[in-house]
Amino acid sequence: MGTRPSNTGYYLKEVKTLVKRDISSNLLSVLSLAFIFFILALVFSLGLGSNYMITQIEDQAEISIYYEDSASVPLLIQELEAIEGVMDVTPVDDETAREQMIQVLGSDSRIVELFDHNPFSAYLDVGIRIESVDKISEEAALLSGVDLVRDNKEVLQKLQEISGLIRIIGIFILLSVSIATLVITSHLIRQGVYLNRDSIGTLKLLGAPDGFVYRPFLVNGMLTSLLAGLISLIMTYFSTRYLYSQLSGSLPFIVLPDFADHMITLVIFTLSLSVILGIFGGLMGIKSTKPKNS
Repeated sequence: MGTRPSNTGYYLKEVKTLVKRDISSNLLSVLSLAFIFFILALVFSLGLGSNYMITQIEDQAEISIYYEDSASVPLLIQELEAIEGVMDVTPVDDETAREQMIQVLGSDSRIVELFDHNPFSAYLDVGIRIESVDKISEEAALLSGVDLVRDNKEVLQKLQEISGLIRIIGIFILLSVSIATLVITSHLIRQGVYLNRDSIGTLKLLGAPDGFVYRPFLVNGMLTSLLAGLISLIMTYFSTRYLYSQLSGSLPFIVLPDFADHMITLVIFTLSLSVILGIFGGLMGIKSTKPKNS
């Protein structure tokens, strides 16, 4: 009666018996863990999204150079390209600037049509290395004909602050979820051991090793946590898809990661965590039922 593969059917049969004997506790545990994993998955999703946006902004870092009407644009482009850290310089005329703003505003772009004239000015779109933004902005502001230098450094800093806050919150929630999962799973296992104490005693009298006796309880804890993880992923899928549709419609300028890749990462993270916590919770529950001297 060791741990041979042929015992798999026995273990699954015993898990089914354990669930039937205390179906209310198992159901409540699954639902409780599902909502806990759902909250964790949402926070993890927000963290992934914010990190992706920051990476995209850093990879596509740029500053906008607005120039005076009397400025020589070709000369200004040449001088900007000579600054260390500048990757490329692209002139954007006033009509293109207007079209870009219409795309950014989305459904609110009708406000642009209220103007009798084009309120947007031509500018130079300067691609840069993000680490050189301060130096480039300072040097660009000193060039002849430059009227205004606008960068996205403050936006990036705010996003980094938000991402850092989400990361801290995520760590606390991860710790809370881990503790809650271990407590719920171990309690479920202890309850199962108590309800089946007579069967366990009989098996031990027949010489069955602890591994054989308690493995069904461990499998039960792991499957309970895994099922909760699967349910949480269903809720996360619909919630995330809704958020994607809302953000894409109202804030089209926000850069979001690919939905399919995003969900694959969430699935791997949630299921891996649920299995690991389920196993450790089961081990804790089993250990707590054994006599101190065993």
